[in-house]
Amino acid sequence: MKEVNSFVHCDSISFTYPEGEHPIFSDFTADLPGGFVSLVGPNGIGKSTLMLLAAGRLFPQKGHIFLLGRDTRTFQDEEERNRYASFIYQNMEFETEEPLESLLETVYAGGFHPLKGEDFYQEVLSVFELTHLRERPLARLSKGEMQRALLAFAALYGSRSIFMDEPVFAMEDRQKEKALEFFRSYHERTGITIYLSLHELDLTKKYAKTVLLFKKNQTIEIGRPLEILTPQNLEEAYGVPAAMLKQKEYLDRTKLKEEAELWGEHKG
Repeated sequence: MKEVNSFVHCDSISFTYPEGEHPIFSDFTADLPGGFVSLVGPNGIGKSTLMLLAAGRLFPQKGHIFLLGRDTRTFQDEEERNRYASFIYQNMEFETEEPLESLLETVYAGGFHPLKGEDFYQEVLSVFELTHLRERPLARLSKGEMQRALLAFAALYGSRSIFMDEPVFAMEDRQKEKALEFFRSYHERTGITIYLSLHELDLTKKYAKTVLLFKKNQTIEIGRPLEILTPQNLEEAYGVPAAMLKQKEYLDRTKLKEEAELWGEHKG
């Protein structure tokens, strides 16, 4: 096990998707902190890929990546990997007809959570508004309901770290706020590190303790939201005037919402 003080250590990693023409990372080295961390930056710049690599869901073609001091290539099996890291993707789908409550209880019983207890279990159901959905088959949940269920699974399982790619998309604004408030408190109570990517800069500013702002040429600015999300930094990252980013955020959210609605129609 490598002796590193960072939460994630990237040691000269290179990664290109099989269908990709250009590398996402090339000989990239960085030390990334733990905490309640929001990843911000334009689409396609590597936010999701970095989380997948850090969580051991992908592996670099060159170099090594360490999570909590452990080389992600050395996890013995899926259970050990999941003990170190959970990962919530966008658009995860499940075909099981098993009731949601049964799955929640199975995840909770088989997890590693430091907050074991009936009060915490009920808190999770309440925060993610799942109490009235307990008897519904998972495959029959709407997109927003499915997203809330996935967040509940992650909270109940209790991996040493949680990575979430656009975790609150397809959710109502108040539900987004509740979810992010819960996970910030969850981090504070357990010490579990949470990495999440968000389109909404306002939510990052309000809830994140640390920001990773992805810029071109594999540059990542790291710090507190108000220190990092300055107009100059945002313009450098997104390539547009900072005043236009609110409109860009709106367009991104609208696209995600439309995709969620189409998904719901398909499921129906």
